[in-house]
Amino acid sequence: MKKVVIHKPGGYERLLFETCPDPMPAPGEVLIDVAAIGVNYADCVTRMGLYASAKHYLGYPLTPGFEISGTVRATGSAVTDLAPGTAVMAVTRFNAYATRVVVKRSQVVPLPAALSVEAAAGFPAVALTAWYALCELAHPRDGETLLVHSAAGGVGSMLVQIGKLANCRVIGVVGAAHKVDAVHTLGADAVIDKSTQDLWQQVEQLAPAGCDIVLDANGVSTLKQSYRHLAPMGRLVIYGFHSMLATRGGIPRKLKLARDYWRTPRFSPFDLTTRNRSVLGFNLSFLFEQSDVLDRGLKQLLEWLEQGKLGTPKITTYPFDKVAAAHRDLESGQTIGKLVLVV
Repeated sequence: MKKVVIHKPGGYERLLFETCPDPMPAPGEVLIDVAAIGVNYADCVTRMGLYASAKHYLGYPLTPGFEISGTVRATGSAVTDLAPGTAVMAVTRFNAYATRVVVKRSQVVPLPAALSVEAAAGFPAVALTAWYALCELAHPRDGETLLVHSAAGGVGSMLVQIGKLANCRVIGVVGAAHKVDAVHTLGADAVIDKSTQDLWQQVEQLAPAGCDIVLDANGVSTLKQSYRHLAPMGRLVIYGFHSMLATRGGIPRKLKLARDYWRTPRFSPFDLTTRNRSVLGFNLSFLFEQSDVLDRGLKQLLEWLEQGKLGTPKITTYPFDKVAAAHRDLESGQTIGKLVLVV
């Protein structure tokens, strides 16, 4: 098998291909011949050496990646319900950038009929992230107003759709004009293009009483105002810090990173209680031990898929050996939907 190995943090040149012995599945595991791999911003942050769960669970060297599709090659002795040759998709905790991957049976599902191999590789991690943010943390109610930052991205695309399934009014935020139509197509009630419009002036016009839920993966560039524009009983859900990670050649600008760290809002419990606001945060890669939660989320997402209530983001594919180009493009902020590596 071949896999991408990062021996130490850095730029795109750290994404090295190595040939390794095929892994063998333990009793409760599945060995998958990988056909496609989802690319997530977390993979870029892992490459930079700044992803907390990579440090916690692995250290370097490591192989990034959280989601794949492919076919079952072999199963462990305790797995009796997946035959070799079965088309599947899976969510992983790292190690997805490889031609063969071993995954726990609980993290593998047969390939849904509604998904292509490429779309399936870009579905489970972003869909579970969006589902957990909204359904487990924010608990949207009929008629509430949601503000979704980065609404044209992988997670953002799912947040817009799930928000509409919850009968909410959804305002999407994008950073370029060519992304506006894509977010309208997903069902957003309004889209703000912050490259040409004053973001917070537009939010105040569209939601003068404040937003009931704001979903923010930007970090310091928007967090303070996201909190300020919450309605009473509003919930701010934080799941990333993209704006802090401007790079040069794929390497974070350390001075900006340090400055942004100290500029990041620290939310006062006194202010939270006085204003009746909540701030929630999570990282999906720390939740893999909560298998009952992830199972419930994946089951709900697959039901929505089968019912035609949930679609996949736009997919842009790259050959596996162009992984550096995929990282570079994702970090540019100009992409729409999901990037997927095809093996």
